[in-house]
Amino acid sequence: MAKCQVKIGGMSCSFCAETLRKSVSRLDGIHRVNVSLAHEEALVEFDPERVDETQIKGAIRSVGYTVRDPKKIRTFEEEEAELRRERNRLLLAAAFTAIAFGQMVLMWLGEAALTMRLMPVMRWTMPLLAVATVFGPGLYILKMAIPSLRRGILNQHVLLEFGALAGLAGGTLGFFRPDFPMADFFAVAVFITTYHVLSGYASLFVRTRASQAVRKLMELQPPTARVIRDGRETEVPIEEVAPGDLVRVRPGESIPVDGVVADGASAVDESLVTGEPIPKEKVAGDEVIGGSLNQSGTLVVRVTKVGEESFLQQVARHIEEARALKPGIIQLVDRILKWYVPGVLTFAGLAILIWTAGAWLVTGQPDWTRATFAALAVLVMGYPCALGMATPLAMIRGGGEAARQGILMRSGEAFAVFKDITKIVLDKTGTITIGKPRLLDVHAVQGEAREVLR
Repeated sequence: MAKCQVKIGGMSCSFCAETLRKSVSRLDGIHRVNVSLAHEEALVEFDPERVDETQIKGAIRSVGYTVRDPKKIRTFEEEEAELRRERNRLLLAAAFTAIAFGQMVLMWLGEAALTMRLMPVMRWTMPLLAVATVFGPGLYILKMAIPSLRRGILNQHVLLEFGALAGLAGGTLGFFRPDFPMADFFAVAVFITTYHVLSGYASLFVRTRASQAVRKLMELQPPTARVIRDGRETEVPIEEVAPGDLVRVRPGESIPVDGVVADGASAVDESLVTGEPIPKEKVAGDEVIGGSLNQSGTLVVRVTKVGEESFLQQVARHIEEARALKPGIIQLVDRILKWYVPGVLTFAGLAILIWTAGAWLVTGQPDWTRATFAALAVLVMGYPCALGMATPLAMIRGGGEAARQGILMRSGEAFAVFKDITKIVLDKTGTITIGKPRLLDVHAVQGEAREVLR
C-alpha cells in the first residue's frame, strides 16, 4: 500500500469530511481514507497498481473541493485574503437577508392597508432577492451540491439546495397563484442560504485563528542562525543548519537550535519549556533548547537536533495531532451524519405523501399547499450544518486557545473530559506561576519594611 497526503480547501464541517471520505473510498484500490477537518487534509492508503494520486485528487475535486500542496504552508496574508473573500460573500448575503426580513416584518405586523400597499412592491423585490442570494453568494453551494448528488452523496450542500430550490419553486408558484404565500417561500430561500454562508465563514474563521495560534508558537524560533564554519561566523537560514554545526548566540537573542553549550556561560530563560521563572545558568556541556531566551552572556552551541526533531517542532506537531484526533463525541456525530440527510429527505417525502395521498384518502381532496409547506418546513428545520460543525469547531477553537496560552493538548479525549476534573496535582510551583517573580509583601523582623528594602 502507498500513502497520499492531500491538503483540501473548502471544508466547513463534519459533513464535508464524510463527503470526501465517500467520494475517495468509491475508487477501486482505496484501502483507507482519513479526513481531518482540523488539518483540512486527507491521508489516503491505496494500491498504486489499481489507482494513482491523480485519480484521488480528481475524486476530491469532483465534489467541489480544491486541492493544495501539503508541503506548502499558507502565509498569513493568504489566510487573511480568504477570510476577507468569505466575509464579503457573507456581507452581501446578509444585506439581501436584511431587506427581505424587513419587508416580511412589515407584512406580518402591518395593517391591512399597509399590507395592500406593500404587496405590489414585494411581488417583484422578493423574487429578485431570492434569486440574487441563491445564485449570487450561494452559487458556490450549488456548485458543490450538484456533483455530490450526481455521485449519490447526500450531504449538507444537497440538503441546503433542496430547501432553497423548494423555496424558489414555492415562491414561483405563488407568483402566478394569488392564494399561495409567495413572499414566505422566497424569504425561506434567502434565509437558509445566508445561514449556510454564515456557517461556512464561522468555520473558516475559527480554523484560521487556531492555525495562526500554532504558528505563533513556531515564531519563537528565529528564522536564522549565526553558524561558525572554518573560523568564520556566517548568518544562514535555520533550514541550512545541520547537526554538529557551531552556532553563536549573543545576549538578548533567542536560541535558534537544540544543542549543547560548547563554549561560554550565560543565564537562559527556559520558562517556555519548564514554566520555572528563574533563568538557569548554562555552561559548557549543558543542553539548551531552541526558542529559549539567552540573557546575560554569549554562548557557542553545538547543534544536536534540527527540523522535525527539534523541541518546538515536536510541540507544534503534538498540538496539530491533538486537534486532528477524534474524541468519542465527534465519532458519534459522524455516525449520526451518515444517516441524517437521507432521514430528513425521507421525512420531507412523507410530508408530501401524507398531505396529498393521505388527505385524499381521508377527505377526498389532496392538500397540495399544505403538503408543500410541510415538506419545506422539514427541509428547513432539518438543515444539519450546525450539527456537523459545532462540536468539531469547539474542539479546534479550544485547541488553538490552549496553544496561545501555552497549554499543550495531547489528546482529544483528554480535552473532552476536562469538564469532569475535580482535582489537579502539580509537581512544582513553576507550572502555575506567571513566569516572572515579583515582590508581594515584606515582613521585617526588626524595624520597618522600608528600612529592610533600603
